[in-house]
Amino acid sequence: MTMSVLQKGGGARSRLTAADVWRAVTHSSFAVLSHVTPAGTPRSSGVVYVVDQGRMFVVVAQDSWKARHIAMDGEVAVTVPIRRGGIMSLLLPIPPATVSFRAVAVVHPGDVLAGMPRLARVVPAERRSACAVLEVRPFGHYLTYGLGVPLWAMREPARSRARIPVG
Repeated sequence: MTMSVLQKGGGARSRLTAADVWRAVTHSSFAVLSHVTPAGTPRSSGVVYVVDQGRMFVVVAQDSWKARHIAMDGEVAVTVPIRRGGIMSLLLPIPPATVSFRAVAVVHPGDVLAGMPRLARVVPAERRSACAVLEVRPFGHYLTYGLGVPLWAMREPARSRARIPVG
């Protein structure tokens, strides 16, 4: 990631950009997608995604709660854990960095997979006829924790948090 370093209060602090954050999201493939049911009950689940042209795409069963409830409301929250620590993570429990954001989600029929080969690869052939594709577009701000700071700095919440406008 390319980040400029600013001196603030005697310590180095990274200045993330929306492009830096989205690049981190692009290099991951797992997220927690949260939504609210029509009755107001919160739901969240882990999803595998691919990124294309500033949007996240997720395949779900067309009769799933996600497909039905998100089609009614269209607003979701997403949290992407970003693995940290390299080889050290094999020896020590190192928490991931995170990127969270609000997003607008649109439910598309599964036949859009025909034009999305990267996404189609993550869906078993026998499930393609009964799936829906969620198109997730971030808005507002990215909220990050531990992204763009040294691993040891993650112990300091003030240094580890950032709020970056979606570009």
